[in-house]
Amino acid sequence: MRIDRVLCPRRLKTQLFHIRHVSHDASALRNIALVAHIDSGKTTLTESILYKSGYLSSFGTVDTGSTAERERGITIQSASIPVQWQKWSLNLIDTPGHADFGMEVESASRVVDGAVVLIDSVEGVEAQTKGVWNQLNRYGVNSRILFANKLDRTGADLHSSILSILRAGLHPRPILVALPLASFNPDVYVKAEPGLEGIVDLVKWELSTWDAQGTRNVQQLPNSVEGWEKQDVFPKDHPILPHLLNARQNSLDSLGMVQDGLLDALLEDETGMYLGIEAKQIMPYLRAATVSGEVLPVLCGSAFQHKGTETVLDYVGELLASPVDVAETKLVDSSPLHAFIWKVGWDERKGWMSFVRIYSGTLKKTSSLLNLTRGEKEKPSHLLLLYADEPKEVSELSFGSVGVILGLRHSRPGDTLVVSNASINTHPTSLVMTPPPSVMSSSILPNSHADFQGVMDALESLTRTDPSVRVDEQEGQILMHGLGALHLEIVEGRLRDEFKARFEVSRRRVSYRETFVDVGARSITVSIGLTIRPLNHMEGEIGDPRWDGNLVVDRDGNPLPPPDSSKDSKELYIGRGIASGLSASPHSSLAILPRGPNPALLAGAAASIIRKGLRELSMGPLMEPFVNMRIIVPEETLGNIMKDLQEREAEVKELGSSSSSSGSTGYPTDGIYIPPALLTPSALTVSSFDHDRSSQRRQVVTVQAPLNRMLDYNQRLRALSGGHGTFEMSNAGFKEVSDIRKLEILREIGRA
Repeated sequence: MRIDRVLCPRRLKTQLFHIRHVSHDASALRNIALVAHIDSGKTTLTESILYKSGYLSSFGTVDTGSTAERERGITIQSASIPVQWQKWSLNLIDTPGHADFGMEVESASRVVDGAVVLIDSVEGVEAQTKGVWNQLNRYGVNSRILFANKLDRTGADLHSSILSILRAGLHPRPILVALPLASFNPDVYVKAEPGLEGIVDLVKWELSTWDAQGTRNVQQLPNSVEGWEKQDVFPKDHPILPHLLNARQNSLDSLGMVQDGLLDALLEDETGMYLGIEAKQIMPYLRAATVSGEVLPVLCGSAFQHKGTETVLDYVGELLASPVDVAETKLVDSSPLHAFIWKVGWDERKGWMSFVRIYSGTLKKTSSLLNLTRGEKEKPSHLLLLYADEPKEVSELSFGSVGVILGLRHSRPGDTLVVSNASINTHPTSLVMTPPPSVMSSSILPNSHADFQGVMDALESLTRTDPSVRVDEQEGQILMHGLGALHLEIVEGRLRDEFKARFEVSRRRVSYRETFVDVGARSITVSIGLTIRPLNHMEGEIGDPRWDGNLVVDRDGNPLPPPDSSKDSKELYIGRGIASGLSASPHSSLAILPRGPNPALLAGAAASIIRKGLRELSMGPLMEPFVNMRIIVPEETLGNIMKDLQEREAEVKELGSSSSSSGSTGYPTDGIYIPPALLTPSALTVSSFDHDRSSQRRQVVTVQAPLNRMLDYNQRLRALSGGHGTFEMSNAGFKEVSDIRKLEILREIGRA
């Protein structure tokens, strides 16, 4: 076998040292997020990228992460790492996959220009895959690459993975850019054994293999009909041979359907097999279609074995958008500064660390800043780029960069920074980052009176780093609200480990709400005039998420500053008093607007007024959080599952087979190349008929249920299905409960 070139990690490390000193070029920047369902291999791919780029001298796993990550084997916080690969500078943001940490993915999605979406090729598209995909849609991150990971595992199935992309409705035009080679030995395909010995790049028309030391060898495949007929790369009887040319032709045809220039070149190809079409002709069209979101390039490999990692890096640089490609950020370094804080962290040695994305202009260490969101002036002490755990101090952060500012006192995630002396006309519109609604809470009990202030300070610091955590006081109790049981568990650990708080926690419970009955407008005046009425959704009134879905305005209809604003004003104190008054209903003690009280006089007056007004009203309906669930179980266990769901008061929305249910809202397969199942032989069963029949034996139940009744469902489903059942859960919002359930809730919270 002839080797055209060898890419060695040791040599790349030497190249990396020199490249770091080149001048800033925003067109060579790639701000990308790695997103996926939990346990799809995001962090493993990140570490493989660092290892292959020469950044790490040895390969680790998630087991080398934080204490919480080591215990659970998952990522719980986004990590931003700059990496150099060839001519491109990459800012990699590895995000959590667990739904309880969706705020981390939300913040990362706001500042990236492209994304690598991972799927486990054994499982295909899963629940949180669709969740993070929708978050990318919401923030307009159009350029994406999909990486089918874990192709070395038993049961890996590229055929089913591509189908799952269409059936889940992720993208109507996935284009296969690479095909896996399980083995050079045809017997492996006959015996249906797992493996991954090589990857065929269908665009560059080359084969990548790896030796025992992990060094990649790249071999160009024949680019003529005569050369292909005489090829000696694969054995003549290898089962992959009949599919390689067909895969390339179909992928290029699919791309040509959205890129007329490429379609003309394909029609002019004399071979009819597109062997004369070179990568340099294809790449501009593939990049244009990727940046616009018209196609979804699909790569494959095994991050754990470092197979396919270099291909991912190559195509991230070649295809994903740079800051100058994104329409709303087509600015230059000389434009007024516009920086967005997407994450805030605490370090015992460095203090507060504000992670920023520079959307325009240049941020210098000497800059005097204005926090546009909070109306506060800020002064950076240091600017950093984080190379893994080793920070590198820099004098400035240029347009498109992602870096860290030290020394900011007031800033929180979601804030916008501008130069303090800039004209008001140059101030950009603030970028809103909305935390998901909390669904669970636990009571924080300081160990002693001496620990009380330390606990409150720790909670204040924690809410600054994690906007999805809310804290309020109800009848002398400190309540902490989060996105789920695991989220609260992690937060409690952070309070102890990072902020050294001493406390105990009560049993976690679901966060209920009380709402208003429609009694019309009511004005109560002591020294402050307040009007309380339900929102009129028919007239387009929309609640403010910063006020927990309520709308608080002044007499002219202008929104009041949010309760956590640091801008000092009379309106702010009144707003905090309103927040205090609505933090606990006098009827049920449930939060209407959960925020901590403020001791200022105006705050006390406003709280007294709002409580008196609510007390004069009759108790409103109670609201309970519900979840949507999609449960996949073997057919023989369906009866027990349905009986258990009925006992849990779940409402069945849909029932059907896994294949019919998953395909009901997806995209058609017409014009899309679906690789045959034999290319990943370990996915093959005794016969294709048996494979299809076995898939029909799995049933899908779609239900909507009270969250409170589903808290232990993971263990229950495992017991009822013999360990073969899986489920996906998503927030369905709050629903009004019946009078019987209302009484149960009041008894549960000690108000009846």
